[in-house]
Amino acid sequence: MTKPLTPLPSLSDLRVQIDAIDQQLLTLLNRRALVAEKVGEVKKREGTAFFRPDRVAQVIDKIQLANPGPLKNPHVAAIWREIMSACLALEAPQRVAVLGPAGTFCEQAAIEFFGGAADLIYCANFDEVFHSTAAGSAQFGVVGVENSTEGMVTRSLDLFLHSPTHVIGEITLLVRHNLLRLVNSLDGIEAVLAHPLALAQCQSWLSKNLPHAERRPVSSNAEGAKLATTNPAWAGLASERAAAQFGLHIAAHAIQDDAYNRTRFAIICLPQTMGTPPPSGKDCTSLIVSVPNRPGAVHDLLVPLKTHGVSMTRFESRPARTGQWEYYFYIDIQGHPSQPHVAAALKELQGLCAFYKLLGTYPVAE
Repeated sequence: MTKPLTPLPSLSDLRVQIDAIDQQLLTLLNRRALVAEKVGEVKKREGTAFFRPDRVAQVIDKIQLANPGPLKNPHVAAIWREIMSACLALEAPQRVAVLGPAGTFCEQAAIEFFGGAADLIYCANFDEVFHSTAAGSAQFGVVGVENSTEGMVTRSLDLFLHSPTHVIGEITLLVRHNLLRLVNSLDGIEAVLAHPLALAQCQSWLSKNLPHAERRPVSSNAEGAKLATTNPAWAGLASERAAAQFGLHIAAHAIQDDAYNRTRFAIICLPQTMGTPPPSGKDCTSLIVSVPNRPGAVHDLLVPLKTHGVSMTRFESRPARTGQWEYYFYIDIQGHPSQPHVAAALKELQGLCAFYKLLGTYPVAE
């Protein structure tokens, strides 16, 4: 005999359940916030850092391991990052310098790293981000350092050379460039305004679809979107976030030439704001070095890494601008200086260098 089906509760009954659960969640979140405020008082008394990205990662990892579902772990991570950001804002709001105006990918990177409760300071360019962070106007800064299509962001590399800041973290974003304008059409576009890197990342699409439009570089993609609001014949290349920010139509979605276009952002601060993060098990150490101008000097740089079994993941050169054909080398290696083989390699390498600067050690972004 067929067992009768249990009738589903009505929509109104389910909504009553959700409302009750929401009230329970709110009560628990406020209890958590009260404890977080006490944590802030202890940190202030002890003089320890308020923001600890390694602690955020530990909490999220623990929550994900305990997650029974049906919520997916990436969504759980996003929810807990916002909860911790909101609680941290009660302890001490974090001032974070980013490339502005609102709507840039740099802003998005900052929000994904620090959470939406961070106090963002918008800067006209990466020079200002470095200056604000070094001067203490912001506790942290977020700067683009590498794009999967166009390579290193050379201005950031040059600024790292003389900045007193160091790198304490990184985040990688999947970057989708959208064509934004006042009208939802490709007709009548006379100029496309965006950061030079974005224009380069979309050059094939622009050549095919808007061959006669001027490509006009501006300080940021969000600035291009902002300017597009002033002239119906102009379009910007920017994120969906920028489209919502400035009330623009997305005339064409995801027009970047590389479907998997990604940008890597570095999180910077003064050493007194936050020291080197503890080892995470998957770390990167970044350096700037130069060597005497003699045969085999660059080759000799690599020997300590090989001798001690340290893997190099990046090697870039930038002119020293001395007029003597000298170069600085930007090197990323796998590992943390607390590991004996990494420490030994760095000590030996430093002895070979005319200039040596440890830019930072930080967990590798997923």
